[in-house]
Amino acid sequence: MSMIQVAGLTFGYDGSADTVFENVSFEIDTNWKLGFVGRNGRGKTTFLQLLMNKYEYRGRISAAVYFDYFPFEVWEPGLVTSKVMEEICPEAALWQIQRELSLLQIDEEVLERAFSTLSNGERTKVLLASLFLRENRFLLIDEPTNHLDMTGRAIVSQYLAAKKGFILVSHDRAFLDGCVDHILSINKKDILIRKGDFTTWQENMARQEAFELAENQRLEKEVKRLSKAAKQTAAWSDQVEKTKFGQRLSGIKPDKGYIGHKAAKMMKRSKVTEERQQRALEEKSALLKNVEQADQLFIRPLSYHRQRLLEVRDLTLSYGGKQVCGPMQFAIEEGERLFLQGQNGSGKSSVLKLLAGVKEGLPDFSGKIDIGSRLIVSYVPQDTAFLKGSLRAFVARENLDESLFKTLLRKLDFSRQQFDKDMADFSAGQKKKVLLAKSMSQSAHLYIWDEPLNYVDVISRMQIEELLLEYKPTMILVEHDLAFCQQIATKILQI
Repeated sequence: MSMIQVAGLTFGYDGSADTVFENVSFEIDTNWKLGFVGRNGRGKTTFLQLLMNKYEYRGRISAAVYFDYFPFEVWEPGLVTSKVMEEICPEAALWQIQRELSLLQIDEEVLERAFSTLSNGERTKVLLASLFLRENRFLLIDEPTNHLDMTGRAIVSQYLAAKKGFILVSHDRAFLDGCVDHILSINKKDILIRKGDFTTWQENMARQEAFELAENQRLEKEVKRLSKAAKQTAAWSDQVEKTKFGQRLSGIKPDKGYIGHKAAKMMKRSKVTEERQQRALEEKSALLKNVEQADQLFIRPLSYHRQRLLEVRDLTLSYGGKQVCGPMQFAIEEGERLFLQGQNGSGKSSVLKLLAGVKEGLPDFSGKIDIGSRLIVSYVPQDTAFLKGSLRAFVARENLDESLFKTLLRKLDFSRQQFDKDMADFSAGQKKKVLLAKSMSQSAHLYIWDEPLNYVDVISRMQIEELLLEYKPTMILVEHDLAFCQQIATKILQI
């Protein structure tokens, strides 16, 4: 057992007036399995890069282990997989490699295939196996679930549960609960470590926030009461002071000593009340430092003129003459939320593109798709790489209500300063939120969302859950987050 020590860590990007981390200190046991959570843009990936010594920083990071980062870059993907693994972990014997692949439920035949021919899910598993075979390493695993279907996530979560010594960035609650024993959280004002899985951390945070909000309300009432008392005491003091002159005008000689003493006493009481008020204000401002604002989102679903919006019959998809899925049949009726599930590469995204009317990058298909007349569809694609330029130009191009769109982004934890940045500089999660806010601000009969939660932080995921349960829009989705599917799906189609 050894410790990773972070002391006084301070970091900000060149050209930015804001710091990402300010005087952060904590310790990590290298045997721990840490889930790393926090809102998008808070600096999770940046912190992992700092551990890898990719940027200059102030403070100290010391460790008796070497750090490895996932996703690991493979410089020659054309090599066979066995050679790629050999270059990553040259000290591993073949039987060790075979054991790891077996644990990840990968057939050994992948060792003889070129790495470039593996699916994204297979690559994820091969790289994780290779990195865990390296000695004296502490793994920094950055969002591995984005290339894994639901079955793959369960397998990798079970695999990680048997390992030790890693930090795992993931926003999938079920995935985290299956494999971590500590949570490292980047909060609004600090970084904290708590023992337990994600659900335990979430429950503790909810209790802490509830306490802080209740205490804040109590202090608010106290501040108002003290403010009123201070004003009354000051008014009484002025009133007493005036009696010096009022009694003189009436011909009665005032007792100036008594009146002055009484006024001073009241002024002293007013001063004490003001000090108590100031202390209460300071306590109140200190209380809410880590309470996350998760304002309720909104969406604008339209009611359709008939119950059934679309129907699919005998649909098959083929690439280069090879059938990848089908034949399938399903219908979607108003108020339903249909989830398409299946392994990576089974054609789920292609089905969504067909239904959304996307013209590019489609496979060959046959069958019948009966879409209702004048049906308005709002589509969120899986890919976000095309987003660049200003938000204002994006709003104009997509013909959005700018005020509505930016209100939704603010509710999804965008700062006002973020609005002035180029979208190319947004984090992956922030880019996804741009597409989600666009869809939420559009009036539509049917919402088609392709992996909407990829890279999106867990607090925003819960906001989106609440939104869909509240407004009940008609939807077709592909999403591998088990907790989200269990909450939202009214129908599931296995492809």
